[in-house]
Amino acid sequence: MTTTLEQPKVDAAEPPPARRRWETWALAALLVGTAVAYIWGLGASGWANSFYAAAVQAGSESWEAFFFGSSDAANSITVDKPPMSLWLMALSVRVFGLSSWAMLVPQALLGVGSVALLYATVKRWFGAPAGLLAGLVLALTPIAVLMFRFNNPDALLVLLMIASVWAMLRAVEDGRTRWMVLTGVFVGLGFLTKQLQVMLVVPPLALTYLVAGPPKFGKRLAQCFAALGAMIVSAGWWLLIVELWPASSRPWIGGSQNNSILELTLGYNGLGRLNGEETGSVMPGGGSRGDAATAMGGAGEAMAGGGFPGGGAPGGGGMWGSTGITRMFESAQGGQIAWLIPAALILLVAGLALRGRAPRVDTQRASFLVWGLWLLVTGLTFSFMAGIFHAYYTVALAPAVAALVAIGSVTLWRRRDTLWVRAVLAATLLATAAMSWVLLGRSASFVPWLKWAVVVVGVVAAVAVLVPALTRGRIAAVVALAALFTGLAGPTAYAVDTIATPHTGSIVSAGPNVEGARGGPGGMGGPGGMDGAGRMGGRTDGAAVPTAPGGAVAGATDGAAAGAPDGMGGMGAMGGGAAGGLLSGSEPGAELVSLLEQDSGNYTWVAAAIGSNSASGYQLATEDPVMPIGGFNGSDPSPTLEQFQQYVADGKIHYFIAGGRGGGMGGDGTASEISTWVQENFTAVTVDGVTLYDLTS
Repeated sequence: MTTTLEQPKVDAAEPPPARRRWETWALAALLVGTAVAYIWGLGASGWANSFYAAAVQAGSESWEAFFFGSSDAANSITVDKPPMSLWLMALSVRVFGLSSWAMLVPQALLGVGSVALLYATVKRWFGAPAGLLAGLVLALTPIAVLMFRFNNPDALLVLLMIASVWAMLRAVEDGRTRWMVLTGVFVGLGFLTKQLQVMLVVPPLALTYLVAGPPKFGKRLAQCFAALGAMIVSAGWWLLIVELWPASSRPWIGGSQNNSILELTLGYNGLGRLNGEETGSVMPGGGSRGDAATAMGGAGEAMAGGGFPGGGAPGGGGMWGSTGITRMFESAQGGQIAWLIPAALILLVAGLALRGRAPRVDTQRASFLVWGLWLLVTGLTFSFMAGIFHAYYTVALAPAVAALVAIGSVTLWRRRDTLWVRAVLAATLLATAAMSWVLLGRSASFVPWLKWAVVVVGVVAAVAVLVPALTRGRIAAVVALAALFTGLAGPTAYAVDTIATPHTGSIVSAGPNVEGARGGPGGMGGPGGMDGAGRMGGRTDGAAVPTAPGGAVAGATDGAAAGAPDGMGGMGAMGGGAAGGLLSGSEPGAELVSLLEQDSGNYTWVAAAIGSNSASGYQLATEDPVMPIGGFNGSDPSPTLEQFQQYVADGKIHYFIAGGRGGGMGGDGTASEISTWVQENFTAVTVDGVTLYDLTS
């Protein structure tokens, strides 16, 4: 250990030394430990986000649904993201059958791959200790632990973003165009995973190569355009096929109002996320802002103005929390990602200062530059975006934070004979300990002794770093271990809690319940979205937020008082239960499942329900197509009333299931029209507490 810590100073990037035996064993321990942590108890989360789980099931049954990312195997509508992350899970389900494990294990393996690739990227230019530290920090980042155990697209997105940095740094190393082309390919595949979010890493990649690439500037610029071309090709082939495919023979593009993948890309999943004008969003945004508030009445005011823990959004972020430079440190986001952000920023500045006299093409300085720009560009965008924002988005910051902490701390440790470097290391430790004190203090009942231990050890380690004699020989290893404890004790505790707690729903968060956290729009809940019982919070331990008598969310407005659309049930539409809701999948009973399965082969859709989450539980239980009217928010104009009436006349839909998402937000949307028409023309029956209509009688 002493030999590793005492590596000589370097003024330029050096070729990696031959791997020592301890490095192999350490890497194996890191990857095996990560795999065990990410796979352990996966089945407890059930379908996790049933919105995506239903699409995975559909893709495992129909190749057309697989290609488009349809919510149902009959291809009525797609999810509101490109399908690449669904492809991996759907292939697994095709091979192993439909189960929680078959769906989620590929996500866990993406996590192991991300840790391994980050290790390789950092180790190549900073040595094995830095690579191992980067991998360990990423593996233990709370929100990364959750996303690599969940079925959201973010797991694949993180891997592809790391891969793009790896390829770009290889280009900085030797100047070959093929590496920049590969960089563009990885970004393009990231686009097919989560559209424009991957573009946040493009400015860091391009600027870093233009600064540090070996060729002359003209060639560097041409290579960047080559990367751009590769990105367009690797993402554009699917977009082009979808856009040119006749709309009458493909599913509706979920999340769009005009059945256009380009509209979805540039609007709901694009600029709308930045300026808050997401047309079709369930929350205020775009032209539906006033309609949404009117439809929800008092419930809308409760969400926007403090009816839930956390209150309103003084920074201007509306229902998605306050915007501003401190957003990543607030209650909802802090425990997910903020533990080491101060350390990463301090080490970024110090690392660039230490590499200041290195040649322009110095790969180590390029590494500081690309990871630092990644952190700053993505962090600032998340901090000030006015549209839909969830705490789990912050997983996109995890690789940059992990890499900066690793390369910065190792670089400074190797220069610890310099007074100012020791002072920076001490300041970094104190800032990290203070950050842990704040974050752990937000959960008073969660290992209350830990924040004291972190602060005490952090202060002792900071003092020790200032004393040169304590940073040499065997005692240096003890100081390094104390520093490691200071930085990782809090995230590790959160990670363990995340692994031990099942998570379900559309909005989830890692770690314990946090005072004042917003799990969703405008201050809803503690960690996460809503659990299967309709409570706020993405955990299934039922302890997310205070509830009123009878299980209602504290501060929520009753559906009747709120003037909610018929069948919407006010805030009940947001929650779960048998009929599901906006953020949680339906949970049908055995009798209802048996009823839906009767003569299922005679129908294209065994049922239709308003909203994708409401439909998802029925589909997953029966493994038969269930039409999600209106897509995720219930606000997409798919199908129209006329189309739905024709489906019914043709005998393609057996049942209409009421409840859950209700009649759409605007009151005049197609979902409301369909709901009203069904209620006026068919007879309601109740099965397992769910109201449904037989459309064939």
